[in-house]
Order: sequence, then structure tokens, then C-alpha cells
Amino acid sequence: MAPVLEKQLPGAADNNNEDEEGQNLWTEILSEVSTTSSSKLPSGKNILLFGEDGSGKTALMAKLQGTDHNKRGRGLEYLYLNVHDEDRDDLTRCSVWILDGDLYHKGLLKFAVSPQSLPNCLAVFVADMSRPWTIMESLQKWASVLRDHVDKLKIPPEDIREMEQNMVKAFQEYTEPEDAAQSSPQRRAPTAGEDEAVVLPLGESTLTHNLGIPVLIVCTKCDAVGVLEKEHDFRDEHFDFIQSNVRRFCLQYGAGLIYTSVKEEKNLDLLYKYIVHKMYDFKFTSPALVVEKDAVFIPCGWDNEKKIAILHENLTTVRPDDPFEDFITMPPVRKLVHDKEINAEDEQVFLMKQQSLLSKQPATPTRGATESPGRTTSGSPRPAGRAGQPNMTSSSPMAAVKKPDPNMKAGAANEGVLANFFNSLLSKKTGSPGSPGSPGSGAVGAGVQGSAKKTEAGFD
Repeated sequence: MAPVLEKQLPGAADNNNEDEEGQNLWTEILSEVSTTSSSKLPSGKNILLFGEDGSGKTALMAKLQGTDHNKRGRGLEYLYLNVHDEDRDDLTRCSVWILDGDLYHKGLLKFAVSPQSLPNCLAVFVADMSRPWTIMESLQKWASVLRDHVDKLKIPPEDIREMEQNMVKAFQEYTEPEDAAQSSPQRRAPTAGEDEAVVLPLGESTLTHNLGIPVLIVCTKCDAVGVLEKEHDFRDEHFDFIQSNVRRFCLQYGAGLIYTSVKEEKNLDLLYKYIVHKMYDFKFTSPALVVEKDAVFIPCGWDNEKKIAILHENLTTVRPDDPFEDFITMPPVRKLVHDKEINAEDEQVFLMKQQSLLSKQPATPTRGATESPGRTTSGSPRPAGRAGQPNMTSSSPMAAVKKPDPNMKAGAANEGVLANFFNSLLSKKTGSPGSPGSPGSGAVGAGVQGSAKKTEAGFD
């Protein structure tokens, strides 16, 4: 039995070596899988978007999403952003919750933010640059809404302190980005000795309103800067004053600041890269931008009170601490002529007014009275008969009714003249036509005798 055992020992050793190699291979595979799985993009990240109605919240997120729809939701709107890690070919979704501009819907935040999801949230406050006089009031209002909601979550105090310390650490550890040539969407890996880096103390006004989560201020519609300059006489001093107040607000909450324009597609790509950097720790290499007044970008941790004081050197007619609403005022509304609504007057009312005006006008003399003075003196309204024709008309005033003067015009004033004329003719009937005492008898008699003589001469 002993020789047989000696012959089997070498074969058993080979099998053991193969088993060990197999186990080592599986160990390496499992270790690689576990490392890769731990480096995958985390899920459950949320962006909370606050702002006034019409400030461009939905349009901004739709542009980052890659769609062109501008359908505004009501209450609490939901979108998502696709986040792709090219180095590891990993894809995840970032939820976007857009709260309506009406404070009545602030209670809906309970469906978007819970005590468990709060550490994975990024708060974005949207300010409308086309209405700069509303910026500071809007930022303070929505920051207060978020603070009240966080207080209602009843998170343990030790967890709140830990979240606040993480915000302070992230602000203090900010460093200038590396060369842009090395930029890539890869996630940032911690370097050796990073925890031993020297951090500077915070300023007196820095993170005095720590919410425990990252905050980003986005000023939309910055293409309206030119309109404000041309139509409302805004100057560089106004924009420096606005930027100064917004940056001091950012210091209080430890927030970043970026100016965007969906219309001109300004800083949209930069905004997306900064969001995924803050939420997924992607490498970010864009420096701060403070030269152009409509394309400002200030990352969290870069700013301080001394850098903001540089803006105060350009303020000549206002002091940095003056109330915001006293200097950035809403311009007066200019009413256009074509915008004025004109109500048509009732037809009957219009006609009654015209009738009243006509009755007040003085009577105008007729054409026959002004052009034929001899006719009025003779007392006969009819024209003289032509020679060679028998004149059969009488001196009766009714003859004038059958043949009215064609030059007379119709109207209330002319009717009054005609009435006076006929009344004067009728008054002549009181005496006999031939009597010397009757008024107008001489004229009438002379007219009748003249007609008779002309008639006799015609027959002769």
C-alpha cells in the first residue's frame, strides 16, 4: 500500500495547484466586479427647481434634457436628465422636480423631498434677468420655502450637523480647476494627501444660512440685458449692483451662480457639466467667469467678500448696502396707442346727440332770399312770366306751394325760414287786395295790374 500512496502524491499536488489558480482567478474577477459596481453612477439623485411663474424653469430643464417642448406644468412638475459616464459606459437618470410659482403648492414638496432623499438633492433657485427688480425678493422667498420644508422633515440633529459640515468642507476645499486640455466627463478620484490639504476659514457672511445641501442660483433670460439698456436706461452700474447683491446671497447659502440664456443657448452646456459635477462628482475644469455681464459663472467655493468688493469700485450713484428695491426699480409701463380699447357708442345715443347739436345751430338764410332781394320786396315768390305767354297765376300764396324754390335745402333751419315766409303771406289776407289800407296792397295790386297789361299787350 505504501508504494501506491507514494505514486499518487505527485498527482494530488498538481490538482491542488490547479484549484488554487482557479480560485485566484475567480477572486480577481469578483474583486474587479465589486470595484466596478461600487464606482457606478448612483441612482436616486434629485434636482429641486424653484422660481417665479414665467422665469423659464421648464424651458431651461427641457433644453438640458434635449427636448424643445415648453409646456409648463401645474403644481409639482417632474422631468429627468440622462447622465452618461463615458469612461465606464454607465447611464443613470437624475430626477428633476419643478415647483409651481404659486406658494399655494409648496406643500407638494413632501412628494419630492423626504428625510432619506434630502442628502441626495441639489436646490436650484431660478431668477428672471428680464425682470431684475424681482430677483432678490424671489431668491429670499424660495430659500425660505425650502428652509421651512427641511425643518418640517424632523431629521435628527446629528444628521443635520453632518450635512452642514459636508457643505462647509466642500466650500473650503475648492481649488482652481486644472488645464482645460485634460477635461473629460470622468469622475474625480481622490488623490493622496487630499484629506491633509490646508483649508482656509470661512468669512463672516459665508454659509450663515446653511441648508445642508448644495445650492445653485441660475439667472435666466440674460439676453434681455441689451433690452434693459436700450429701453429702460440700465447702465453697467445697475448690473454690477445686481451681481453684487446676488453674489452676497450666494455666499450666505454657499451657492454657485451662473447666468444663462435659452434663446441664445448661452452657458447651457456649462450648466449641465456643473450640475453633474456637484451631484456625481464628475471632473470639472471650467474656471470662474466674471468679465462679461451677461455670462457670469461663479462656482461654489470660489467667491469671497474681497472679490465682490471689486464690483463696488464701479458704483458711483449708489452704495453697496443701499436697499436693492430702491435702486433697481420697475420702469413705468408705457401704454401704446393701439393697445387702448375703444368702446363704440350706442347708436341711439349718438343720434340723439346729433339732433341736440342741430337744434342749437342758428338758422341760415336760404339761397333765394340772399340772391333775389327784389323778389322779397314785391311780395311774390314766383318768377316773372315770360313775354308772349299768358300769365294765369294768381297772387294766392298757395301757388308757391305747388312750385317751391328748387334752390332751397331740406333741414330744420330751412323749414323755419319757410314757415316764417308762408306766415307772412297768409297775414296779407286780413285786408282786401285792392284796399289802400291793407298792407302790401300796393305791391300786390301793382303786380296784378302789370300782369294784366302784359297779357293785353300779348293779345294785341
